[in-house]
Amino acid sequence: MKKIVVLTGAGISKESGINTFRDTGGTWEQYDVMEVASIQGWHKNPALVLDFYNQRRRALDTVVPNPAHLALVELESKYEVTIITQNVDDLHERAGSSNILHLHGELRKMRSTVYPYAVVDCNRDIEIGQLCENGGQMRPFIVWFGEDVPMIDKAVQICHEADIFIIIGTSLQVYPAAGLIDVVPRNAAKYIIDIELPEIKSYANLKGIKESAAIGIPKLVASLLSI
Repeated sequence: MKKIVVLTGAGISKESGINTFRDTGGTWEQYDVMEVASIQGWHKNPALVLDFYNQRRRALDTVVPNPAHLALVELESKYEVTIITQNVDDLHERAGSSNILHLHGELRKMRSTVYPYAVVDCNRDIEIGQLCENGGQMRPFIVWFGEDVPMIDKAVQICHEADIFIIIGTSLQVYPAAGLIDVVPRNAAKYIIDIELPEIKSYANLKGIKESAAIGIPKLVASLLSI
């Protein structure tokens, strides 16, 4: 069975109504990104950071997977599919995809500041004074600017084995995720789908599809399933 690796970014979730930090309006515009999405911001004002992510977690209850998320699930009928996502929402899970690697963490999980591997589910607000069993303050299970990306090595290995590589809704500006295309085999088919295609250097077997995720992905999936 051929292996498809899908790298998703904010563009696929935006079509479900989740704002990106580049959008005008919405939750992000009220904050300086480095105040709420960096380890320095956490140390400076943890209450502000917790409030920001509590808002984002609550917002997940108001959105649903869109046709792009749902179409990716269909690929599993014919291919071995792994989704590597830069998004921290749970829309891929709720759509039904079965193999998802979150590079930047997950909103519906939290971890201890003292014991980073003490990760637990989180479906409510996190508060100052909410501690793990060993006394460490709990924080969002999010990889912030200034922190290592612990799952990147696993993502690199997965990309090394791709027969087909699909990029959806990402500007390819945030590293190390943006460098994953560089480790995909040269002979692998590569697709990038975004209404605003990012400028990237030339790659063998790369096809740009200038469509929104909700339109372009179902079309590509139908094509791949017909092969």
